[in-house]
Amino acid sequence: MKSPAHRTRDIERQAGYLKPEHCAPPPPRGSSGTMWFIRDGCGIACGIITWFLVFYAEFVVVFVLLLPAKSVAYSLFNGVIFNGLAFLALASHAKAMCTDPGAVPKGNATKEFIESLQLKPGQVVYKCPKCCSIKPDRAHHCSVCKRCIKKMDHHCPWVNNCVGENNQKYFVLFTMYIALISFHALLMAAFHFVFCFEEDWAKCSNFSPPATVILLILLCFEGLLFLIFTAVMFGTQVHSICTDETVSYLIQPHQSRSYFFVRLKKLLFPRQSKCFSLLLL
Repeated sequence: MKSPAHRTRDIERQAGYLKPEHCAPPPPRGSSGTMWFIRDGCGIACGIITWFLVFYAEFVVVFVLLLPAKSVAYSLFNGVIFNGLAFLALASHAKAMCTDPGAVPKGNATKEFIESLQLKPGQVVYKCPKCCSIKPDRAHHCSVCKRCIKKMDHHCPWVNNCVGENNQKYFVLFTMYIALISFHALLMAAFHFVFCFEEDWAKCSNFSPPATVILLILLCFEGLLFLIFTAVMFGTQVHSICTDETVSYLIQPHQSRSYFFVRLKKLLFPRQSKCFSLLLL
């Protein structure tokens, strides 16, 4: 027997109780090229901080760790890897921030739209009272974006956007690339510390020894902090994809592990070239 709460929930989901007369017609759709961007002060500040920290790491790695190195091959090899990963991280961040995460059309809970759904007797649907929209399954309302988001995972202030159906792949790539450049920076900083202890500090950097130490300590603190944070986020996102707990509609929990990896690759690279796919898998 259903509890009163469940009975109320079912009643609110029935077409007859959606009260479409309370909803204004949806606003006209803008052009398809309109960029998605959330005007949230905290999110914008976090996004700027993210880019600043990446550029700070670029500055220390290039001007403190690589340029003073005696080996040109060492500087060139690590410079190409670090800068390439940093570029991919910022590109993924920009895509995650400016991609519509799967927003449900606002104000579509009108009488005409409900009739177009051709609901069967007893069929239930959700209506969001905040944005007056018919909510698909597993859609949630975000108080920051002020929209219902399809298969919403969470709202991330660091990308100033929700992580949802359409942009989770960019968020996963962003966390992976940040974890990789953090680990790479920590390795280069450790080698530099060892080299400077064996040599004269004045010869291992273009800056004064105190300035070099401060820059390296800040880089190590930043690298360790973001390595732990992004590695955990990357792991939880991959786990949620493979267990179908949040956004991935391609993966079924009862399938084999090899099936999980095939579907994960299809989620991250549905249309990209094979060359770009090799960058991750």
